Amino acid sequence: MRALAEAVAREAGAQLRAAFRGPGVDVSAKSTPTDLVSEADRAAERLIRERLLAERPGDAILGEEGGDAAGTSGLRWVVDPLDGTTNFLFGIPQWAVSIACEDGDGALAGVVYDPVHDELWAAERDGAATLNGRAFEAPGRGDLATALVATGFGYDAGARAAQAEVLQRVLPRVRDIRRAGSAALDLVWTAAGRVDAYYEWGVQPWDLAAGELVCRRAGLQVRRLEPLAPPTGGGVLVAPPALVEPLLRLIGVPVG
Repeated sequence: MRALAEAVAREAGAQLRAAFRGPGVDVSAKSTPTDLVSEADRAAERLIRERLLAERPGDAILGEEGGDAAGTSGLRWVVDPLDGTTNFLFGIPQWAVSIACEDGDGALAGVVYDPVHDELWAAERDGAATLNGRAFEAPGRGDLATALVATGFGYDAGARAAQAEVLQRVLPRVRDIRRAGSAALDLVWTAAGRVDAYYEWGVQPWDLAAGELVCRRAGLQVRRLEPLAPPTGGGVLVAPPALVEPLLRLIGVPVG
């Protein structure tokens, strides 16, 4: 499953890289005027679905743009063809392809591919996290005051207001905040120690499926968060064990 996910992610990434900063692509809004989708997203997901179904015709597929297609094998692929669409459309080189395969117990294999930097992050349920084939472990930090924390914000104005209140509490208590615009990359960058922790509300299954597995296999803890307020969906927090409870308390999540 991992080898298939890697090959398909690289092919979709090459297609997206060719369109990046190229001729204008058709763009439309989804949930709000700031929640964008482009023809590049749709074309990448079509390619991914075609390649996966050609090799695994009995598998289900859940994709951000194409919805949920049922299968018969008991396995499901969870696909974000272009995580970081706004960055992509504005020419910011922070976006990725995310593909995971899961069974009834969760993710079996997951891949996050950054085509701009040719970095392929991958993991299997029983294996090490890897970057371009080389195993790595999260370095881990124990002091919240010196931690570099990544986060993200929703598209709905009400959700952003609630998230801003949390941010006001967090920012004075940590080294700094980073908001890069791709949840999949935030996850794998946390796994690699490029940031020390990551939290966000309003994330979707296709944002998380591959990156969460990479984080777990790198030695981080992953906690799901209840919705912050009525406008927001559920969330995730990923951090080294020593930072999990202090950061949960800081963002207002009960511990214990």
